[in-house]
Amino acid sequence: MSLTTPARPFDVTALFPELAPWARTATRLHPRPGAPTVHDSSVGGPLLWPADEPWPYCDEPHDSRVAPVVHAPDDIRLLRRVRAASAERLRRDPGAARWTPEEQEALERIGAGRPWFDGRIPLLPLAQLHARDVPFPRPSGADLLQVLWCPFDHAEGAHPRTALVRRSAAAVADVLDAPPEPPVVQRDSYLPQPCVLAPEQVTEFPNPRELDDDLRDRLADGSRWGAIDPARYSAYADDLGELYLGALSTAPGWKTGGWTPWDATDPVDRPCPACGAGTVPLLTVASSEWDGISRSWIPREEPASPAPPPLGARDGAFTLIDIAGGCDLQLYACPADPSHPHVELVP
Repeated sequence: MSLTTPARPFDVTALFPELAPWARTATRLHPRPGAPTVHDSSVGGPLLWPADEPWPYCDEPHDSRVAPVVHAPDDIRLLRRVRAASAERLRRDPGAARWTPEEQEALERIGAGRPWFDGRIPLLPLAQLHARDVPFPRPSGADLLQVLWCPFDHAEGAHPRTALVRRSAAAVADVLDAPPEPPVVQRDSYLPQPCVLAPEQVTEFPNPRELDDDLRDRLADGSRWGAIDPARYSAYADDLGELYLGALSTAPGWKTGGWTPWDATDPVDRPCPACGAGTVPLLTVASSEWDGISRSWIPREEPASPAPPPLGARDGAFTLIDIAGGCDLQLYACPADPSHPHVELVP
């Protein structure tokens, strides 16, 4: 699979040379549903985990009051298969029944949920990145990044808590073939759809809120933009900030590196918990691969009218993950020592 970001509408550094020093490389992961193996880079796929290494668990308490109905992972997978079968049946025959009797029975059973569980929760695989596919900050000897999470919201934020493991892929001889799964998850959107990746490097520039006031004012000056073909930015003529934010600064979707896509919050310091150094973006866990103002980032290879996402999923939500109603969860690493604890933030 190869996915390619279209060229940006124009070279923003030609109009604003002062932005050039701010350029950073990000690697878009382009997760798309597939069947990854333990040897692949993936989102939601199986991990290359040593058979003799304990699987990580979450020992923190979880609040049943925020999750009146919880579901088992296998029930969520069945629900997704039922929805996909229904959508395909209706595509072939718009007059067909939306649900078969068997599907309706499954929907009712799943909808009733499962009993709450108060014990230790096995973490779920969230992502696996091989350095041969995706660059990421890593200590010497480590070429594999594994990201897991607890599929429950935690007190410090309305999102799962993550755990990182960096290891040498070659050092894993015997692979754990049946890792434990949580008996229930708080939200269906905390169970990632297994996806293969098509990594691609792109250039990013900071969110306007990370720039100094003088440069931000120049970006808002319409006379500076007038040097390019008006047809290229006329759709944004009333909001040049949206043009820069949506098409020229940060790429949407899952990625490593790059800049922070500040949206829910203003920029804040993110010091390393161990040494106090300023951390850098490691991995962006996205609720969707694009939104209303970032559709220019949709890969050229995507169909003009792609198949609709599963029922209830937003446009571009291939992983079926949803963070705080459509936000991103960004993980940050210490540039001085990648083995230091990471930082989580919904930016």
